[in-house]
Amino acid sequence: MSRTDPIPETDAPTDRPVERLDARDLPPPEPLRQSLERLAELDDDVVLLQTNDRVPQHLFPKLEERGYRHDTVETDDGVVTAIWRD
Repeated sequence: MSRTDPIPETDAPTDRPVERLDARDLPPPEPLRQSLERLAELDDDVVLLQTNDRVPQHLFPKLEERGYRHDTVETDDGVVTAIWRD
């Protein structure tokens, strides 16, 4: 059974709007590129949920450089990384 809302399993705020990015079928470096581009377009109160087939470890330093927090959980659908600003 897939979990439709992994946010409660992360440290991300649960009271904010959510955008989703499914990067499971994207070849590297597309998940990283598309995540950063999407974040640049979003309001600061939005949580981005990126679903991938692996932990996006190369994305984490880029997020930290830009002032984002992140938390990753494994679900039945893949690896979900919640990305947000405080």
